[in-house]
Amino acid sequence: MQQWQWTRRWWTALVCAGTLGTVGASALWASPVAAQDKVRFNLSWLPQGSTGGVLVAIHKGYYREAGLDVSAVVGHGGQRTVNEVDQGLFEFGYGDPISVMLNRAQGGTTKMVGSINAVWPGAICYLAKPGRTIAKPADLKGLSMGGGGASPLQNIVPAWLKANGLPPTSVKLLRLDPSTINPSFLQGRVDLTECWEGANLPVLKALAAKQGREIGSLRYRDFGLDMVGNGIVTTQKMIEQKPDVVRRFVQATYRGYAWMREHAEESAGVIVSQYPMLDKAVMVEQIRQIGALESDRETKGHKPGWLPVPRMESTAQFVREAFQLAPTLKATDIYTNQFVE
Repeated sequence: MQQWQWTRRWWTALVCAGTLGTVGASALWASPVAAQDKVRFNLSWLPQGSTGGVLVAIHKGYYREAGLDVSAVVGHGGQRTVNEVDQGLFEFGYGDPISVMLNRAQGGTTKMVGSINAVWPGAICYLAKPGRTIAKPADLKGLSMGGGGASPLQNIVPAWLKANGLPPTSVKLLRLDPSTINPSFLQGRVDLTECWEGANLPVLKALAAKQGREIGSLRYRDFGLDMVGNGIVTTQKMIEQKPDVVRRFVQATYRGYAWMREHAEESAGVIVSQYPMLDKAVMVEQIRQIGALESDRETKGHKPGWLPVPRMESTAQFVREAFQLAPTLKATDIYTNQFVE
């Protein structure tokens, strides 16, 4: 989800304003040989480890072998990505269960067809300071946290605090322009920021290290937020009308993630060779973090991408309560394991 509001402007400059920054809706990579079925995948953000398996699968020809001509396209955040998939602008996208539930609540028909992060990759990051210890949610009392006005953290953090026996207002949530969140955090104007393993966490650590500072993090999942993370999202229409395309895409995608997991350095090199302004060390760390999130004790014994049923139930329950959604919106509405069983 992955990937909510964080400093896109800085990332765009880092990647290469002359190349990726002007891509818009054009493909980052495309299979060189025409295939029977053309597929567009929304990365939800700019190239990073979280979606690297798709980029690797394109590079390695896994989609082409599956009879697919796949293009990967830059995105603008999880909720917009899921909505664009629902609108038919993309066949698939990198999305999260919160965005899928919000889309369904608004009449959409998106669905997760496989996980990439078996567990929630989100955390609250802080700058390490002498004499300050942040080891549990209660340690966050009185601190400020910056986030985009439309960011789900505006709902998630209060609900998570409440679930941990704290007043929902224990953390002061500030609504900031997304381009100012990271600078505000690194300059100390806000105490906390949301960070994501496999995405902006390594970026934040690299930026802080340049200032001689260290980043600490408090993971939501270590304190009761038992949710599934991001995965592959498509529509009910695709599932019903083109199940074979969905299956082939899903299976080829997991081939890409498996190869990336076993070849982190080489995979980072593949991506960075296309966009040399990316930091390879950051990319390697993103890839390694995603590899560690792809499975856990609940998914062992299942095929890659299998969505753990109990965790999907707890995910739906948390989202319904946090966003005050109708109780009729069930976990079974937002996912299926038929393509990963």
